[in-house]
Amino acid sequence: MKKYLAKRIAFSIFSLFVVVMTVMLLVYTMIERSVIFQQDDTWNKKSNNDREMYEYVQYQKYGYLTYVDYSSFLKEKYIAKYGDSYATQEDFLTDMEVIQDAKAAKKNASVKEFMEKYSAMGYEVRYMEPITYKRGGIKPGGKGYLLAIQEKNVLYRLGDYLSGFFKFETTNDVKDPELTERYIRVEKDPYSGLFAVVGSGTTHKYLLYFDSKFPFIHQNFLRINLGTSYTTYRGQEITSVINNPTGDLVVTRQQYPAQLGTDNYVETAIDFHSLTYNTGILSDVERTQFNDKYTVYNYNRSGLSMIGNSFVMGIIATIIAYALGLPLGILMARRKDKTADKIGNAYIIFISAVPSLAYIFMLAAFGTALFHLPYKFANAEVPILAYILPTISLSLPSIGSLMKWMRRYMIDQMNSDYVKFARSQGLSEKEIFNIHISRNAMIYLVHGIPASILGCLTGAIITERVYSVPGVGNLLTRAINSHDNGIIVACTVFYTSLSIISLILGDLLLTKYDPRISLSEERGGGR
Repeated sequence: MKKYLAKRIAFSIFSLFVVVMTVMLLVYTMIERSVIFQQDDTWNKKSNNDREMYEYVQYQKYGYLTYVDYSSFLKEKYIAKYGDSYATQEDFLTDMEVIQDAKAAKKNASVKEFMEKYSAMGYEVRYMEPITYKRGGIKPGGKGYLLAIQEKNVLYRLGDYLSGFFKFETTNDVKDPELTERYIRVEKDPYSGLFAVVGSGTTHKYLLYFDSKFPFIHQNFLRINLGTSYTTYRGQEITSVINNPTGDLVVTRQQYPAQLGTDNYVETAIDFHSLTYNTGILSDVERTQFNDKYTVYNYNRSGLSMIGNSFVMGIIATIIAYALGLPLGILMARRKDKTADKIGNAYIIFISAVPSLAYIFMLAAFGTALFHLPYKFANAEVPILAYILPTISLSLPSIGSLMKWMRRYMIDQMNSDYVKFARSQGLSEKEIFNIHISRNAMIYLVHGIPASILGCLTGAIITERVYSVPGVGNLLTRAINSHDNGIIVACTVFYTSLSIISLILGDLLLTKYDPRISLSEERGGGR
């Protein structure tokens, strides 16, 4: 068993590595990268060199390349020479301005130094000459730029992704020389009344805390980093996108950290447990509200997260499918070629042959007209009612599939020797079907149970889109349409990991259900 698990896990990690690398190869090398600007309003508003420079900024953000700007090079050079007063020095200002004159730039010593340094390091030096009017003067967006650009290959990009997949928070996370007190310690949490682990120098202020939201114990010591969404969710971590609640703001009466113990209360939706470090300059208002520079926060929201919405609907649909599909499949097998079997087969053919969009819209029409159920999530006056139609839509094809396979496997078992022996012992047909045949027929279905449960986390693309469910089901399609490379790679990792885990769990469950199957390498039990 241990050897099997070790081999399976090792092979799974390798498979995940290959899949992610393949997707990155497709996304970053076989798709024209300029498509990321199709829905970018900022890009449309820029022109000439400013537009091209904006493209390089975005390409670096998306992971296509790295670049060094001439201004950054000069800043580093003159800080070493003059210190913090570099920006007021005449030679610095002269070197900064020289690239706005193409002839003068070619003779400038700093420009030559920049070109020689980064060319030797394998960068491609790109000089965008200023674009001017014939009578003189720079055109809008025509400012000159000097860059050193280096394209990222897939293996280097994959290494960056994997090396940052797990984030461990330490007291050295914050790169701020003004922060002198760094620690991790246990303190009384004024917002829960319990104890919490807090940090200074860490990304989050609260590293371990308790509150009334499921699962009630929360930690930020270790976080999974699936990447960042730059197109769809504008710089948000994808893990936060799928895990944060999607409902309305929840306003409560609270106190800011600097006002604890006073009579100053505010009605706010701020989640003070989400505080992260602010590397900028604090405003006067922030100084009166917070004790330190941990001033960046999220808001408390009602409802479930994307992954929560998808899982709740999926798990309920799975329970309904097994609760109805298996008994109906048994009934069809027992009543083979009779009315119940014919009706069941008619349903199986219908649900298999009709496109999913068709029966989803049919169900939506009946549900809204006859039972006045909400069609769209956002329009539901009673939120729980919004789950009914999409959950039933999800369960219908699964019910048909389980009916079909349970019927087939039971019919296959009906003429087995052990069934004949049971009949000779005087057992009733009901006992034979319910105790013996159904148990053996379930062997073929048990392996898929973990996949059915874990598959709920991935959501249902068509169903969630039709009913406007705020779940993860249509996350991948939206990412592909908007060319959000971060979400595409993250969804690949997420879906592949769940598939691998479900296969391993399916094997383990099968060994528990059927004693004839063993995962050991001992004689007589290999699989």
